[in-house]
Amino acid sequence: MSSLPFPASSSPSAAAHARDGAPSAPLIVLLAASAGLGAASLYYSQPILAPLADDLHASTGGIGAVPMLTQLGYAAGILLLTPLGDRFDRRKVILTKFVLLIATLLLSGFAPGFPAFLAASALLGLTATLAQDVVPMAAALSPPDHRGRIVGQVMTGLLLGILLSRVMSGVIADLLGWRWVYGLAALALSIAGLASWRWLPSSPPATRTTYGALLRSLGGLWRAWPTLRRATVAQALLAMAFSAFWSTLAVMLHQRFGIGSAISGAFGLAGAAGALAAPLAGRIADKRGPGVVTKLGALLTAVSFLAMSVTPWLDKSAAIAVLVVLAVVFDFGVQATLVAHQTIVYGLDPAARSRLNALLFTGMFIGMASGAALGSVLLASWGWIAVTLMAAVASVAALVIRLLADE
Repeated sequence: MSSLPFPASSSPSAAAHARDGAPSAPLIVLLAASAGLGAASLYYSQPILAPLADDLHASTGGIGAVPMLTQLGYAAGILLLTPLGDRFDRRKVILTKFVLLIATLLLSGFAPGFPAFLAASALLGLTATLAQDVVPMAAALSPPDHRGRIVGQVMTGLLLGILLSRVMSGVIADLLGWRWVYGLAALALSIAGLASWRWLPSSPPATRTTYGALLRSLGGLWRAWPTLRRATVAQALLAMAFSAFWSTLAVMLHQRFGIGSAISGAFGLAGAAGALAAPLAGRIADKRGPGVVTKLGALLTAVSFLAMSVTPWLDKSAAIAVLVVLAVVFDFGVQATLVAHQTIVYGLDPAARSRLNALLFTGMFIGMASGAALGSVLLASWGWIAVTLMAAVASVAALVIRLLADE
């Protein structure tokens, strides 16, 4: 990776920082946009699973493998590739992943059949780990007293990318066809990649150890930090609930109400409203401590899913209204808890931020993949109420872990 033909820096370091030593506002916007576009790649398929299944001749059960393989690919990429940010200049790592992710999006858009699309989905997860190099870079560029706020701002971009990706995917698929979703995503990433090549500053490596030693150190970090283990397990449980909802929502809305891809995708706007509060979570974490935020976030998520379990007994208008409101609340709870967990984890060992981030997000996306798979099974076997109750139980378990924590 060190031999890639990217210049060490393409802008003066002074331009990257404000007077207080924090990253400049334009750089924060660039980091947020890059994280958002990278993470969005994981979720384009969710509101368009029905047209994907029709066009690629996949069964109702088989199409559920698409989000599952994407999440598993992401977990593998985080574990195997994200630690490179501690070993190499993060700028080079980020720019390389831009190129790989753009190529994978194009591969998805041109997939000739379902097996090829499944393979592209797994690769998409692997390369979309771009987002998990951007957030540690934001933390590394930030002074400690502003870190929660800045990480929250960059995470807002990441979370908006995740949630708005569903909106754009549904609309584009209805207007132009699902293949255009991936082509236009590749175009947007190309623009962000060129901007990053021009303005992203260099980030000196935190360690000179070999790649093998870097991976072996993950086990040592996991054993050394109980705080990391609690944060990872709690966030994985919340991610399971989050993914179970979003991976089954479009199918449930289609089956029960006859709602198509565009309207299903528009539910992402509700989640986006919750994600906009991520900077608030970062500021509270800076002032009151991140532990408080994790407890409040897990509580909001648990209450939301418990309340959501009544929707099968409501009429169409009432059920959709309740789902929209609760999507705002539980998305805020999940994202606020994630920002707080990142603040906790990034403070454990500054020289190992990328590896700590890799462990946190590997656990989180194992939870996401589990939630996608389990949610599909529960919806098919016992209906929507089983999905919401499973999500509620997972959220309560995360809350218990946070209540027992001492940080």
